[in-house]
Amino acid sequence: MLSGEHADRRAVAVWLIAAFVYFLAVFHRASFGVAGLEAQERFGVGAAALGTFAVLQVGVYAAMQIPTGVLVDRFGPRKVLFAAALFLGIGQFLFAVAHSYPLGLLARGVLGLGDALTFVSVLRLIAAHFSARRYPVFMSLTGALGFLGNLVATAPLSALLAGPGWLPVFLAASLGTTGYALVVALRVRDTPNGETHRGESISVRSVLRQIAQAWRVPGTRLGFWVHFTTMFGQNVLTLAWGVPYLVRSQGMSVQAASGLLMVFVFGAMVGGPLVGTMIGRWPELRMPLVSGYLTGALVVWGLLLSFPAVLPVWVLVCCFAFLSLGGPASMIGFALARDYNPMRRVGVATGVVNAGGFTATTITALTIGVLLELSDGLGQQNSFRIALLSVVLLLLVGSWRVALWWRRARAAVFAAQARGEQVPVQLRRRRWDRHVPAEEPTAISA
Repeated sequence: MLSGEHADRRAVAVWLIAAFVYFLAVFHRASFGVAGLEAQERFGVGAAALGTFAVLQVGVYAAMQIPTGVLVDRFGPRKVLFAAALFLGIGQFLFAVAHSYPLGLLARGVLGLGDALTFVSVLRLIAAHFSARRYPVFMSLTGALGFLGNLVATAPLSALLAGPGWLPVFLAASLGTTGYALVVALRVRDTPNGETHRGESISVRSVLRQIAQAWRVPGTRLGFWVHFTTMFGQNVLTLAWGVPYLVRSQGMSVQAASGLLMVFVFGAMVGGPLVGTMIGRWPELRMPLVSGYLTGALVVWGLLLSFPAVLPVWVLVCCFAFLSLGGPASMIGFALARDYNPMRRVGVATGVVNAGGFTATTITALTIGVLLELSDGLGQQNSFRIALLSVVLLLLVGSWRVALWWRRARAAVFAAQARGEQVPVQLRRRRWDRHVPAEEPTAISA
């Protein structure tokens, strides 16, 4: 039997090894953000085709979130993380050697698959190795480590692409990631006592049943819409359209634009642990924080799209700094999934939530590319202003759904309290809790 201190150190070591896979996944995911213009020349494509790279990668990611949750609950996070590292390495290798548009698309699709297998696996490890109170803290630290990968994929990667070049840089990233898969296989453990996780066998019927069970929980549904609405705006900028927007609409150089995107990274790295600590200590603050962010995001996007001329750099910095908090705010969705689902279903519920933000990112990235093509000839500023209106529209839709499911999730908690069940967070009734549509009785798991 391990002592408490020894067990805690081992849990932290397992988390660090696993979380570094997420660092690598975010690096590979975000690498296209600064390589986009070079990719446009390398593959000889236009704006809509360029947007397809991000749409395909993020679309694969979003589509794989629920299957990833099922795989994690069935085979355990260690095996899924090992596969993730292999797919990331293979995908980046294909991208390094690609000279044709179809092969480039295939490469980003494989990268999206590896990326998709990562985050849910790490969160499932955290849920197994740490208490519910510490879960938000390590979840947010994982997010911060991921944003560090995003940081490496901005100005440093841009400098490397301008130096050694496309093939050496992406080939080195591929080999390093593939080699790290062995570290995962040897050092990560599914449970604190070292037992290998093995869930119920996978069948179409059992998968659909698990998804339906998770989706019926109002807290899962709320987590989905929180993730959907809080993270897609900055995702669209950092993964695909940030550098083209700053270069073509704001008149910056590629290097300056890449450097400005680092604001997203630093903001999220600071905000992530702060938000995680706050909601770990005061879980009742989760939804007020989400509401505050969504209100501020609407104001920020209104400013970005209504300013008649090139924006001053300090205004862009302030706007991007606030939007960077969307990543930390999106982590609240995972805390909701963790709190309101039993442990055996946490992987599936987490996958459902994680699909939210990347579904929104996929829709918006594709829409921006199409609108840029359609508005070509109106001038770069006007063209981007029209295209980025799609962000505001989806932000409004998502905010409405968050408000709806917040009320319904609160109603489920009040019903559970009335039945004498233990609930993760004690709530006080407010005026807006009246006349909430009745939900099916749902057990609340602490």
